[in-house]
Amino acid sequence: MKKIRVLISCGSGIATSTVIANRVKEVCESNGYPVSIDQVKIVEVEKRASEFDLIVSSAQVPSSVKTPSVIAINYLTGINKEQTDQKILDILASL
Repeated sequence: MKKIRVLISCGSGIATSTVIANRVKEVCESNGYPVSIDQVKIVEVEKRASEFDLIVSSAQVPSSVKTPSVIAINYLTGINKEQTDQKILDILASL
């Protein structure tokens, strides 16, 4: 299976994206998806999106981006994390 490239973004590309990246890596690998993760600021997403299979973000991704994306604020609040997990897995299953 090919390695899935995931772009994680937040306001600064450091703090909240690290929390999201850790959860995404855990979800992907525990479901058999090898994953490569990069973290960026939300302002960098549009420029880099085409290099990735999936974008997971704490902020709204620009509408011009065609790469599938998931808003993962649930990973920060701790509420309904499993719902976000399932959205990610559904996208990965369709790739």
